[in-house]
Amino acid sequence: MTPSVIHALLAAALFGASTPFAKALVGDVSPILLAGLLYLGSGLGLSIARLIRDRGWHAAGLKSSEWPWLLGAIGFGGVLGPTALMFGLTHTSGSAASLLLNLEAVLTAVLAWVVFKENADRRIVLGMLVIVAGGVLLSWPRGDVETSSWLGSGAIVLACWCWAIDNNLTRKVSASDALFIAGSKGLVAGLVNVALAVALGAALPPVDIVAEAMGLGLLGYGISLVMFVLALRGLGSARTGAYFSTAPFIGAAIALFVFGEQATWLFWAAAALMGFGVWLHLTEQHGHEHTHEPLEHSHRHVHDEHHQHEHAEGWDGQEPHSHPHRHVAITHSHPHFPDIHHRHMH
Repeated sequence: MTPSVIHALLAAALFGASTPFAKALVGDVSPILLAGLLYLGSGLGLSIARLIRDRGWHAAGLKSSEWPWLLGAIGFGGVLGPTALMFGLTHTSGSAASLLLNLEAVLTAVLAWVVFKENADRRIVLGMLVIVAGGVLLSWPRGDVETSSWLGSGAIVLACWCWAIDNNLTRKVSASDALFIAGSKGLVAGLVNVALAVALGAALPPVDIVAEAMGLGLLGYGISLVMFVLALRGLGSARTGAYFSTAPFIGAAIALFVFGEQATWLFWAAAALMGFGVWLHLTEQHGHEHTHEPLEHSHRHVHDEHHQHEHAEGWDGQEPHSHPHRHVAITHSHPHFPDIHHRHMH
């Protein structure tokens, strides 16, 4: 299992575990304000972590051509998406919401393949469909669950579209500092949503609920997003989205083993489907002769076959390390994912 796969599954685990707690807070906090507090907790926590790591404030190092991608990701994924989700949760049942949220993986993959021309082998497509089928089965509405309104369902579908766009735009800047990307999204989205909620008349909840929401946001949105960005760097949008679609199963597993809820046959059937889908992805073998075009960027790396470059005097030889570097054109063949060095046509 590669580090990128581990990052994707950790992102899913953190987000999946946070969803039941966010649902519980909806009744105490207005949807827009809750979305703002979740992202504000994420942004503040990650920004503080970055300041501690770097021992002060340093420029992000993004190129001028990358800022539109990041700002677009913040707008769709940090402002529109969570607001639509929190609004939808107030007009739909929990099981129906979980069912609809599985659309995010499908829409992310469709955009990655159709718009951004990311490669997808049949094994990956099948694995994604099996994982999504497991999520659908896991959250299948029961007879004792209230019917959802079209307004709530439509809002959740809109949220899925926003996050699908966000995932593909974030892929464009995934080589940059993951803490900066996730922290920036949290701060901007949090401030915008909190300001909008207050302008619409929402009252701030008690301090303990604010702290709970912000702490939940740091874990379920902040650290989860850092893991997601690291996964995008190594797997691409479609594969990362497929692994991330295991989040409903992970949330249900936590409810089962931590909170003592009873499991039905649907749970175990969904577990088998999702496990099979993840296995299909883990055992993927994709390799062919391909050409790397000249490329200049900055990210953490070691001196492997894709990183053969000189360093300025004074380098201590430590790896992995991060600095701006240039790739020369090279043609070779080896197994690979659509990572930041392998985004080529097939």
